[in-house]
Amino acid sequence: MDDIQNIPSLMADMGARAVTASKKLASASTNAKNAALNAAASALRASIPQLLVANEKDIIFGKKKGLSDAMIDRLMLDEHRIEAIALGLEAIAELPDPIGDVMANWGRPNGLNISRVRVPLGVIGVIYESRPNVTADAGALCLKAGNAVILRGGSESFHSSSCIHKCLSEGLRAAGLPADAVQLVPTRDRAAVGEMLTMSGVIDIIVPRGGRSLVGRVQKESRVPVFAHLEGICHLYVDREGDIEKAAAIALNAKMRRTGICGAAETMLIHKTLTDQIPALITPLLDAGCEIRGDSAVQAADERVLPAVEDDWRTEYLDAILSVKMVEDTEAAVAHIAKYSSGHTETIITENAETAEFFLNNVDSAIVMHNASTQFADGGEFGMGAEIGIATGRIHARGPVGLEQLTSFKYQVRGTGQIRP
Repeated sequence: MDDIQNIPSLMADMGARAVTASKKLASASTNAKNAALNAAASALRASIPQLLVANEKDIIFGKKKGLSDAMIDRLMLDEHRIEAIALGLEAIAELPDPIGDVMANWGRPNGLNISRVRVPLGVIGVIYESRPNVTADAGALCLKAGNAVILRGGSESFHSSSCIHKCLSEGLRAAGLPADAVQLVPTRDRAAVGEMLTMSGVIDIIVPRGGRSLVGRVQKESRVPVFAHLEGICHLYVDREGDIEKAAAIALNAKMRRTGICGAAETMLIHKTLTDQIPALITPLLDAGCEIRGDSAVQAADERVLPAVEDDWRTEYLDAILSVKMVEDTEAAVAHIAKYSSGHTETIITENAETAEFFLNNVDSAIVMHNASTQFADGGEFGMGAEIGIATGRIHARGPVGLEQLTSFKYQVRGTGQIRP
């Protein structure tokens, strides 16, 4: 179906079917949703041969398109990765169902009883690039949270995502739930993205997962509310009372564990009293192949350090590059973060509890940490199960977007005949 001509008609039809499905899914039982996810996992395992063939088509397409080796690796599926996707579906089935959860309950002097109860958001649009596993993760999370979802995967993963989506549809049908609850846009045409961004009144939330150009476009053009972060310019601040050995280990992990993820540290700030400790902090990074761009004090500590320029403080490298700067004190570190951070994740290394609390309370990012690597910025690491992404906005979801964040709430008021005077 990659040669569809009338994209507006296609998307309008998908939207109408998603709205209808969302009404049925909103009242679906936990057992039915879990049965759908487990059946989808079984269908995925049974479809391994077909999925490998589909993925090979995507690999060939990606190489012709000139994707980097790293992007090809993200795209590639094998039996081990497919099993991991199936296990992910089963893990989501094991998570507590948030729908119907009573968030708060209280009584009024007039005898009214008021409850705040979790409900689905409705229809979610997910726009993503390359990784075919997002098809399963996003589809499963939306399903478990009682939402219908329209998935628009990357052109590179078109065949793989289509095969995974077929398994999700089989799982829904096997559980007696509407297959339209999880739909995949059946075309590579970018016009479909533009249509999704205008579908206010049909799609309730858009979640983009991808590079800066994709997320930037969605945030700029969408007429639908967006859960997203544009960049992950994450900071590590080493306080004067920080444990240097601990700080060096955290810095190495925060930067080099996986350099291309949004939770990777991009800037390290060091208290000015720690000038003699700069080598201990940057040598492990340099020896691991990380390029350091520093101010004059950092450059003086090691001849391998390159000079940092203004743009380095506002750059998300997504590579083995770290900018390093000395700062006057904790207040100065907080001010630097306020100026240059993207609001994603920041961490302080200190043994002073009072200083840590000041940092935690005064840094206005979605995730703020103490004595821990920024690479823990992940829904799974937070014990939330899978996540659909990280949100840096201040309305509704913020930080990892998991099951609870894919819900809204309503108030249920129970009376015994009260009338308002």
